[in-house]
Amino acid sequence: MNYSVVKGTSYILVHAPDMVIHNGTTQTTEKYLNPDSEYLKTLPNHLRSYEEAVNYMPNQVYIGNHKPEVLKSIEQPWYDKGAEGAKRDGKFGEIMPQDEFIGLVKIVDVFDLVVLSKEFTEEIKSKLENHPLLNEGLFARLKTGQDMEDIERYVKEQDAEGLYNDKKLVGCVKKAHDVDVNLSAHVLLENLVSKASGTLAALHLLHKNDLKPEEVEYVLECSEEACGDMNQRGGGNFAKAIAEMAGLTNATGADIRGFCAAPAHAIISAASLVQAGTYKKVMVVSGGSTAKLGMNGKDHVKKNMPVLEDVIGGFAVIIAENDGVNPMLRTDLVGRHTVGTGSSPQAVITSLVTAPLDKGNLKITDIDKFSVEMQNPDITKPAGAGDVPTANYKMIAALGVKRGELERTDINDFILKHGMEGWAPTQGHIPSGVPYLGFARDEMLEGNMDKAMIVGKGSLFLGRMTNLFDGTSIVMEKNAGKLDDTKGISEDEVRNLVAEAMRDFASHLLQG
Repeated sequence: MNYSVVKGTSYILVHAPDMVIHNGTTQTTEKYLNPDSEYLKTLPNHLRSYEEAVNYMPNQVYIGNHKPEVLKSIEQPWYDKGAEGAKRDGKFGEIMPQDEFIGLVKIVDVFDLVVLSKEFTEEIKSKLENHPLLNEGLFARLKTGQDMEDIERYVKEQDAEGLYNDKKLVGCVKKAHDVDVNLSAHVLLENLVSKASGTLAALHLLHKNDLKPEEVEYVLECSEEACGDMNQRGGGNFAKAIAEMAGLTNATGADIRGFCAAPAHAIISAASLVQAGTYKKVMVVSGGSTAKLGMNGKDHVKKNMPVLEDVIGGFAVIIAENDGVNPMLRTDLVGRHTVGTGSSPQAVITSLVTAPLDKGNLKITDIDKFSVEMQNPDITKPAGAGDVPTANYKMIAALGVKRGELERTDINDFILKHGMEGWAPTQGHIPSGVPYLGFARDEMLEGNMDKAMIVGKGSLFLGRMTNLFDGTSIVMEKNAGKLDDTKGISEDEVRNLVAEAMRDFASHLLQG
């Protein structure tokens, strides 16, 4: 079968310390319930500088400057240790500072809802004009800025959402409707941040992989935001909005939503669309979430550590026709957490891991690496959530023991060999399986790996529509060479079939 391939990936982070304070749900809720809390007073002292965020090893791994394996050699916690050779730019993308990102939020706003001060606009213009991915058309959208008096009035009198940098008000997002909460300034800021970070990921995908924008025919966006108005509050379409900003003039697209599992759903959908011949190249893209900034901040502050959830994440992947080179997505080896699966750990791992492997007569040990919920334990352990990836690997190994594919004494070795330390920020959908796609592609292209499994899981009960759990998975495999669909079988087989048909036809004529 001529499977689709992963032709390129990108990963970006945005350091957003002021957005932690003003836009993270944990903090905005605290301001509403307890505005004089000790947590809010102490929080600014626990925010990292941009240099500290860049110098953080999990962030360097995320943008591709180090492989995930390097984290095994560094004693946890990691936040008090630097990263050798840390850089803003990485193999897969970049870590953008907050001031430039606020400028990008203005650039992607097409309804003039974002207002920046004249002074701040001039400051970031001098920075963004040197950004290699911003063409003149995008850069021109910054315009000239407005007086601070106007911005202060919008925030104080017209329910605008303030934009802050270095603890100073530098702009705002205006509301787009007087009564529609879906078009409130707060929601619009969340959506614009998701659009801007998704656009940055899309631009890096094109740049890092020498892709022509016009080659992309379809876009699937899979973040956790949902834009709309009071008549269709989750109507979308982030995909086409990002495609417009990224210059994908030949593309259309749609959004896929599934909480944390959405990226895995989108990867499978994109692979299927390309394999079916519907489109030749499909981009899967996602921006990040301001709501989840500082989500576990109270626990981090309580333990006198930095608030590590200070970055917005994003990624993009291009799925293309089989070129005989890039790793294949095995659409015949897909795991599904169905309605009837159940929520026990064994049922979940069976449906997502062993069921698809059984289709291909594969053992758990045949998968070189499992990319599960790759959440950074530096963030989750202080909050009481434990080491999420390790917990997943233990469940996979336990099932392997039950199936007779592992000895109980081999569990730790299995985790070391087939698992990884988590490095992705806790942005919900961002850690769920996809952070390893870029590394897996590299390892397969270099001949170091045969198979990886990408596993996405999600909590559907968050929407209060169902108590069901969700998840899906797919096997990624080193390319075995392109099958020529015009032939499908060898020339000798074709000649034999033609000869056989002619004999049958001649026999029929003689009998007639």
